[in-house]
Amino acid sequence: MSDITYVETEEGVYYLSLVTDLYSHKIVGWSIGPTLDTIYPLEALRMALATLPEGDAPYLTHHSDRGCQYCSRTYVDTLKIRKIQISMTQSGDPLENAVAERANGILKSEWLYHMDPPSEKECKSVVSHIIDFYNNERPHMSVGYQTPSEAHCQSGLQKKMLEKSMGEAA
Repeated sequence: MSDITYVETEEGVYYLSLVTDLYSHKIVGWSIGPTLDTIYPLEALRMALATLPEGDAPYLTHHSDRGCQYCSRTYVDTLKIRKIQISMTQSGDPLENAVAERANGILKSEWLYHMDPPSEKECKSVVSHIIDFYNNERPHMSVGYQTPSEAHCQSGLQKKMLEKSMGEAA
C-alpha cells in the first residue's frame, strides 16, 4: 500500500512517500522530497521493489489512493514491468487505504509531531531512524505484538490482536 504524508521542518514542509507491506505492516520503501512530484513516490516504490527477488511479481498487488503520482505513466509502467497488479481506491477515500493511513498516523503521532527538524537533510536522517524503529523495535498489535520485520519473515495468517480485543470489548 502506498501513501504520501507531510513532515514539517524549520525550512518548510516536505512530503514523505511510503510503501507499506499489507501483510506485515513493514515500511518497505520510502522517500522524502520538497514537492508532490511523482519522483518521490517512485523512489519509494523502487526501494520496495529492490527488496523483492528479480523478475515478475504477478502475485503482488500494489494499492494506493487515486493520487496523480500513482496514476502517472512512469509509476504505472514500473508496476507493469514487474507484472504487479494495480489497485486504487474508488473515490480516494482514506478508509480504503487504511493500513497506509495507519502507518502515516503512527509515524506522525508518536514521533514527527514532536519534532521540528531544521532541514531536509536532518529530516531524512530522523525519518530513517523512525522507520527503522517502527519496523524493527516497535511491536504492533495488528500483527500479534510482533515487529513488522518479524511478521515480514513469516507466511500464513497473522494473529491480529486488534480484532480479538475489539471482539471481546463488544
